Amino acid sequence: MRAVVQRVSRAQVEVDHQRTGAIAAGLLVLLGIHRTDTEKDLAWLVDKIAHLRIFEDEGGLMNRSLTDICGELLVVSQFTLYGDCRKGRRPSWNEAAPPEQAEQFYDRFIDLCRQRGIPTQSGVFQAMMQVSLTNSGPVTILLDSHKTF
Repeated sequence: MRAVVQRVSRAQVEVDHQRTGAIAAGLLVLLGIHRTDTEKDLAWLVDKIAHLRIFEDEGGLMNRSLTDICGELLVVSQFTLYGDCRKGRRPSWNEAAPPEQAEQFYDRFIDLCRQRGIPTQSGVFQAMMQVSLTNSGPVTILLDSHKTF
C-alpha cells in the first residue's frame, strides 16, 4: 500500500459538484493499493498514519500524532500512486490492484480508522473527484507498506 499523507487545516472532496467528504484539521490521505497487498500491509499503514508524529506540540516541534490532537482523516483512493513511468511516456498501472480488490482494501482501511475512533471521511471509489485542501506547513509524507522508499 502507498499513501501520500498531507497535514491539512481543511480538505474536502467532491463528486459531480456534491461534497462527499470534508474535514477540518487533520490528514488528507491519498491511498493506493498494490496487487500483492495483504491484511498485514493494511494494519501497518493504518497504525503508521494514526501515530505519525507530524503535528506540532506546544514547543513547536512535530511531536504529536493525529490521535494525539483528535484530528480528522479524509481518505481518497488513488490507483495512480502505482503508475510506473520508468519506460516511455505513458504510465503502466500493472502494479495497482484490480478494482474489486482495491475497493475492498480501501473500504477496510476506512473501517479500521473509524474503529480506532478517528473521525474519517472519504471520496467515492473509482469516481472522478475534485479534491481541495489547505496543506498546513506544508507537510507531505510518503508511506509505502512494502518499504520501497
